[in-house]
Amino acid sequence: MKAGIIAVTKPGITAGVTLAGLAGMSLAAGGLPAPGRAALCLLCLLAAAAGSAVLNVLLERGTDALMTRTAWRGDAVGATGVHEAAVFATVLIASSSIASYIFIGPTTCALILAASVGYSLVYTLRLKRSPFGTVAGGIPGALPVLIGYSAIRPGLGFDGFILFTVMLLWQPPHFLALAMRHREEYERAGVPVMPAVLGEEFTRAFVFLYAAGLIPLTFSLSLFGYCSPNFGWFSLAAGTGFLVWYYIDLVRSRNYGRAFAASIGYIMMVLMAVVLDKAS
Repeated sequence: MKAGIIAVTKPGITAGVTLAGLAGMSLAAGGLPAPGRAALCLLCLLAAAAGSAVLNVLLERGTDALMTRTAWRGDAVGATGVHEAAVFATVLIASSSIASYIFIGPTTCALILAASVGYSLVYTLRLKRSPFGTVAGGIPGALPVLIGYSAIRPGLGFDGFILFTVMLLWQPPHFLALAMRHREEYERAGVPVMPAVLGEEFTRAFVFLYAAGLIPLTFSLSLFGYCSPNFGWFSLAAGTGFLVWYYIDLVRSRNYGRAFAASIGYIMMVLMAVVLDKAS
């Protein structure tokens, strides 16, 4: 397997998936999860996320070739071989599913399969072709929270669903900042992202609606007693800062790339704060 295929597994996304899974496990455990079970769950998550990313790239080769930002992906797949890359992705997803079923439980296995199929097939082939596709398409990206949670407590709790919804609500502002930055490329590739179809003014209003919703939602983890008051205050500060940062970058400076980076920083801080809060 050529080294280039590793880049196509989208390591940044898989790292975020891992942290989301750890946050879900920490909520369910009420502290840091048992190391052995946590490691197994995170390995399954990593394998499934990497395999799904490779399948996504295989199915999007034609579209990616039309965009400067993603054209290199086709070269990486070509250097490895389409057949070999497909086998590699399938083995990763299948191994993750089998291992999670045997060693963790059927709920975790079902959620891993749902996330893998949801992202690599449903989102890639269908939802991405709609300007609102990132809304429902965010479900696979939010499922790692519940995957981690179910590895500790198969009976999913309300706290897990709150954090799942945080991830779901965060994804449109995250992706749409990128879509605004590369709007012309998406138009050229024929991908009907929201800024290209409905305009940037509508997109900005949509983004701020979702970003504002993150503030009370993250705070509710503290309000309902799932996290400490310290987490609550942190979530209010982080959410407000995120909203102000987005206003500066999306409205005043139109620095969409910096807004995209800020969204990553925000969600990483929230997830890490959950882990640290439950560990303390």
